[in-house]
Amino acid sequence: MAITASQVKELRELSGAGMMDCKKALTATDGDMEAAIEYLRKNGVMKAEKKSSRITAEGICYVAVDGDSNAAIVEVNSETDFVAKNEKFQSFVAGVANKVLASDAADVEALLAESWDAEKTVKDELTSQIATIGENLSIRRFAKVSADCVVSYIHAGGKIGVVVAADTDVVNDDIKTCLKDVAMQIAAMNPKYISRDEVPADYLEHEKEILVAQAKADPKNANKPENIIEKMITGRLNKELKEICLLDQAYVKDGDLTVEKYIAGVAKAAGAKLSLKKMVRFETGEGIEKKEENFAEEVAKQMAGN
Repeated sequence: MAITASQVKELRELSGAGMMDCKKALTATDGDMEAAIEYLRKNGVMKAEKKSSRITAEGICYVAVDGDSNAAIVEVNSETDFVAKNEKFQSFVAGVANKVLASDAADVEALLAESWDAEKTVKDELTSQIATIGENLSIRRFAKVSADCVVSYIHAGGKIGVVVAADTDVVNDDIKTCLKDVAMQIAAMNPKYISRDEVPADYLEHEKEILVAQAKADPKNANKPENIIEKMITGRLNKELKEICLLDQAYVKDGDLTVEKYIAGVAKAAGAKLSLKKMVRFETGEGIEKKEENFAEEVAKQMAGN
């Protein structure tokens, strides 16, 4: 029977599989939707290894929480943003995050070897998802955080995920709101460190070398004495530290405050001792080189060839 575009669209939305895989599955099963999904599962497993070399730079970040004190953040990648928005994929990512929360695995390799259920490992389930969805998927990274109070924030449907952990003797709505605001700050401003105390000495030395070279290369500084140049470099380095250190950053909701002063003000009002212990920020596809494609052109080529 002739397979319509609407049938292909429906199967793709149900399964998350690729367009041409959906068309082949429907053709092989005479348009039977349930049989086509089973066809994708059976045939997709054999294709999973072939898909493993394809770039996964899309996907989502997700946070699973256990009360106020524990959280697990994960990044699971897909090839396309279309799949990242698929409910089946999102459900799998949530399952991965909850698995991490209950696990003692130190890295992704160890996590993949753990049981997903009574019959499968996490790796088996990942392979099954690749089979069903029709794209390469990868569990890229995860982190577990524990503290007196742990708060998370997900931005743009999972594009960025943040977890903030704090040591505090008071856990109430005001403290949680404060930490949520801080998590939003981290999502927006992407600090590298919580405070200057965390900045490695070799990083500071390297940055100082660059600033010295820049200053000496500027003709306007040719006749300036060394002590003046040194003060310039110190000023520029301090400016950079205010950008990369969370507590030194201007608070995005009130530019008259630094993040440190904002936290201190909330702590004082709540009668609490409050200090940031850890922050984790994942951005989907961060650092992965994406393959540039013309999607419309690719679809046209595939349709023409089938």
